[in-house]
Amino acid sequence: MSLLTCKDLLEGLNDYLDETADESLRSHIEEHLTECPNCWVIVDTTKKTLKVYKGMDVQPLPPGVGERLMEVIEKKMADDDPKTPKSS
Repeated sequence: MSLLTCKDLLEGLNDYLDETADESLRSHIEEHLTECPNCWVIVDTTKKTLKVYKGMDVQPLPPGVGERLMEVIEKKMADDDPKTPKSS
């Protein structure tokens, strides 16, 4: 029986998919996947999604999108930062 929880699997998923997880974590994840159909679906779907995206050509962003995206991210980060004064 696996000691890895679903939450543990999700926390280690990036390393597992990037093949940078240590052997112990990899083994625990693979054991968990044999016992948990929900996590198996998550990992399988994520692997398939990554395979599709890796096979696609890189497309440039339309003009202005990158700048607007960065503005939104910076605003969100400032809103979440308790040291940043809130504007009313």
